[in-house]
Amino acid sequence: MIARWLVVTLLLAGCGGGGAQKFNGVDITGANYARDFALTDHTGAKRTLADYRGKVVAIFFGFTQCPDVCPTTLSDLAQVKRRLGKDGERLQVIFVTVDPERDSQAVLERYVPAFDPSFVALYGSAEQTAATAKEFKVFYQKVAGKTATSYSIDHTAGTYVIDREGRVRLFVKHGEGVEPIVADLKRLLS
Repeated sequence: MIARWLVVTLLLAGCGGGGAQKFNGVDITGANYARDFALTDHTGAKRTLADYRGKVVAIFFGFTQCPDVCPTTLSDLAQVKRRLGKDGERLQVIFVTVDPERDSQAVLERYVPAFDPSFVALYGSAEQTAATAKEFKVFYQKVAGKTATSYSIDHTAGTYVIDREGRVRLFVKHGEGVEPIVADLKRLLS
């Protein structure tokens, strides 16, 4: 009787999550959102999440005229990629614009690769942008400026991390720092 209890206990201990990975970012493994997108990249190619299968993907929503959060996040992700060394080649950073009105293919083509040549910018129509934001539970809203074209955009300031199999795993809040992201991505790349 004791032997059977010991075997059952050991088997259950293996299922318990004692070996579960602890991440610095918010672990959203198994979430039923952030599953896909259908947008155009800054070179004019149609893209979906499946195009990046085999890589860990960091997806950030923003806009090119953002004065602080967006360039800071892209700069941080460029540092993360460098800190990963050779493993950085297995990271794909994707910037999705929430400002399809101003962020044309030509604008995105100059903006995003300036942070790192491997980074990809995605855009779509207003409807495609809204559908993608909804799929990723991203908030964005135009804030009027002094002129019709000088508006700003309030938006979710965080990065989704998708694993090599195309499953959403993490949400990294803005301002978390480079080192915690590097540590999380190393775990997902191993």
